Amino acid sequence: MSTIRNTTTLDATSKAIIEQLQLDGRRSYAEIGKAVGLSEAAVRQRVQKLTEAGVMQIVAVTDPMRLGFNRQAMLGIRVSGDTRVVADRLTELPEVTYVVLSAGSFDILAEIVCADDDALIELLNQRIRELDGVAATETFLYLQLKKQKYDWGTR
Repeated sequence: MSTIRNTTTLDATSKAIIEQLQLDGRRSYAEIGKAVGLSEAAVRQRVQKLTEAGVMQIVAVTDPMRLGFNRQAMLGIRVSGDTRVVADRLTELPEVTYVVLSAGSFDILAEIVCADDDALIELLNQRIRELDGVAATETFLYLQLKKQKYDWGTR
């Protein structure tokens, strides 16, 4: 992930294409073209430009709980030293799905997904708390996911 923040201005048609893909990422370019008033080829070109520019990704989003990963948590981490170094190490762990440098009580927030409590304990004690620079952690267990959206940026 880049630390440089480049802003891309989207026209109404590009926003409409993104909205169509947010509704159904498997929608054909021809269907999207009909909805936004472009040809299939024009939609394909725009989608390619948007993905190459890093504006969007087309991915399958899974529900970890339905796949046997029964423990999700947000981890608040306090760091002594360079937070970027610790964040880079965290991104290497497969159980870590989200890492952000933050300001406030914690230097880093990391979302983790594990099979169960035993896997969470092992991850925390043997792999995260042992990282150089990790001074303290606080774990916030997810009890129930009520909302998860990926449709920002088009309205």
